[in-house]
Amino acid sequence: MSSSSVRVACLQLNSGSDYAANLAALDRLMREAAAGGAKFIFSPEYALMMDGSGRVMRERAFDAVGEPAVSALAALSRELGVWHLAGSLTLRSDDGRMFNRSMLFSDRGAAVAVYDKIHMFDATLPSGTVIRESSAYRPGERAVIAETPWGRLGMTVCYDLRFPHLYRALAQRGALMLAIPSSFQRETGKAHWHTLLRARAIENASFVIAAALCGDHPGKRMTFGHSLVVDPWGEVLADGGESPGVVYADLDLSQVDAVRAMLPSLAHDRPFAPPA
Repeated sequence: MSSSSVRVACLQLNSGSDYAANLAALDRLMREAAAGGAKFIFSPEYALMMDGSGRVMRERAFDAVGEPAVSALAALSRELGVWHLAGSLTLRSDDGRMFNRSMLFSDRGAAVAVYDKIHMFDATLPSGTVIRESSAYRPGERAVIAETPWGRLGMTVCYDLRFPHLYRALAQRGALMLAIPSSFQRETGKAHWHTLLRARAIENASFVIAAALCGDHPGKRMTFGHSLVVDPWGEVLADGGESPGVVYADLDLSQVDAVRAMLPSLAHDRPFAPPA
């Protein structure tokens, strides 16, 4: 089943608070990506609903199993015969908050893996804007690796990017690719996005695939764009810039073994006592 090479595509979207419009945009770009030869397609965090208002996000969240979005995405993967990492959907949970859930669909339309974002973005931006994801979202509690025809995929979302131990755990358990779908804030993106993504790729000798939202969104939210694909040596293979569209990269998964053989740091962890 496995193959050492695959063409991937990142869909860079400018999603808003209109589900139907967001789905239409994703559908159009997925068809473009499939026509361009991509067999594994990645969409961003909040791909089908993005509003800076937690109230709006809660009111428009999908039900506890992700409908109607899950059925629509499954049908699209099945029709196009592609794998799709749906960056994230917002699902209602039983405590009034939402799960920020990443879902992987096979080329047969099966939902083969789900990951709930673990780390909550509770931060104050340089402009003074305060964001408190923990007030609206229920954090996940489990790291997830998914099996794909091209090797193991570690699933993460956006703010997880700032927690390197999560990626090390994924890589040490066999992940060759690390997915980081994001709606990265423009202010912090300019300073940190490229550096952090390249660091995660280098530290873990893994491919990093980070589809991102771009542009201005309802509720005064501004995202950075620049969907990136980075190889295990830290080289940027694709950069989506600042506008909606599709970016492609051809991955040779044998590169992971080659880099890990040269620099086997994933096998060199040593226990140590914390500082006094």
